[in-house]
Amino acid sequence: MVKSLKIERLSKDAFAAFGTVIEAAGAVEIAINQGTTSRFHALCNVDVATGGGQPIISLFRGTRRPDPIEIQLMERHPLGSQSFMPLSEHDWLVVVAPTNADDSGPDFDGLRVFRASGNQGVSYSRNVWHHPLLILQSQQDFIVIDRAGPDDENNSANLQEVWSDGVAAVIKPDLGPA
Repeated sequence: MVKSLKIERLSKDAFAAFGTVIEAAGAVEIAINQGTTSRFHALCNVDVATGGGQPIISLFRGTRRPDPIEIQLMERHPLGSQSFMPLSEHDWLVVVAPTNADDSGPDFDGLRVFRASGNQGVSYSRNVWHHPLLILQSQQDFIVIDRAGPDDENNSANLQEVWSDGVAAVIKPDLGPA
């Protein structure tokens, strides 16, 4: 029987073991531009310098997967962090897993899924196992900040993927926190 994952609300405390929640709530707010703009300062660190990496900004356009969402693949980035910030106020899903004790891959039994609001982004720490982008609309755009490096054509040096033996878990998006 395939495990059905319970969707948790994304919060800074619940996500701390996997990275940083990017949101204005609780951030240092600085008035700039003659008081016409609020800067929410240093919402997360960008960790990309390993192996001569440099930060890049990309646009990712996700499309919705069929329901229930089947979790079979997890990925991680050993050379740097990866940050996602939605460009619309639609909820989306974040799936993470701890690393197996022998570092052989993700612990598919430890999968967790969070519902992020359209005002929340995440920054996965280096080496954190996560599922590729999961959205709840037919299409949704994200600004992504991650790493490009000299050894890294098409980001292959900074991408490890592990497939489970069959479906590791399913997510029923309509059953999670709104």
